[in-house]
Amino acid sequence: MPPSAFDLAYDELRARWPESTEECDVATPYGRTRVHVYGPADGSPLVLLPGGSATGLVWFANAPALGERYRVHAVDLVGDAGRTERRGTPLKSADDLTAWLDALLDGLGLDRVHLCGHSYGAWLAVRYALHAPRRVDRLALVDPTQVFAGFRPGYLLRALPTLIRPSRARARAFLAWETADTHPDETWQRLYALATTVPGRKLVAGGRPRTAGLRMPVLVLLAEHSRAHHAAEVADRARRTLARGEVALLPGATHHSLPLTAPKQLNDRLMDFLG
Repeated sequence: MPPSAFDLAYDELRARWPESTEECDVATPYGRTRVHVYGPADGSPLVLLPGGSATGLVWFANAPALGERYRVHAVDLVGDAGRTERRGTPLKSADDLTAWLDALLDGLGLDRVHLCGHSYGAWLAVRYALHAPRRVDRLALVDPTQVFAGFRPGYLLRALPTLIRPSRARARAFLAWETADTHPDETWQRLYALATTVPGRKLVAGGRPRTAGLRMPVLVLLAEHSRAHHAAEVADRARRTLARGEVALLPGATHHSLPLTAPKQLNDRLMDFLG
């Protein structure tokens, strides 16, 4: 069979990663997980979890700088579009997601990691850090959703058509509205739009995690113009609930334009935090 439009866009964006990037397919009870690995073999492991429909490739603009210091592991999420399979144990709850991440880190041979997530990936990162605090050295959350505050009603209304009757056109219109004048990478936008139409996607949701239970250092990076939620409200709640929290605003950014637009400011903040 000829490759699908999604596969073609996926391979095109994969070519934007550094040449020495390795592709790992890690066996888990929930299916084989695709991980894009870049950086020195002896570097501190940094695991990157993307937002929904973004795929692990979304970190292509961040990987070159982060990979100078860390061993980057960018993950295609289970249940989402990408090269991660969903087979074996049914994926039903947030507990399944944390069990999947346990198995993934075991398969990668990583006992302790820095963990960074964007959007839905940030929600998952928080759930995992609460589940397995001894495995997470430092936790970074990039415009996290459903963690410190809920979605704006207007954002949900705009997103609804892409959920009920997904199409490339609806996804592109939604992205254009949310990202305003930030102009995210065109190849990634095409991949995102195609990802929303991939059959069999199942993003497991859940309630807001109890962030007061996080004891490791936590960095919260917020998009100044995010339409997903009110950045000021999220910042206030993060400062009040996190025992060892640090909150910063990324000027000019929107929710979906992260992490691939203005990557230098994100990379600099992240590397300062990780040390």
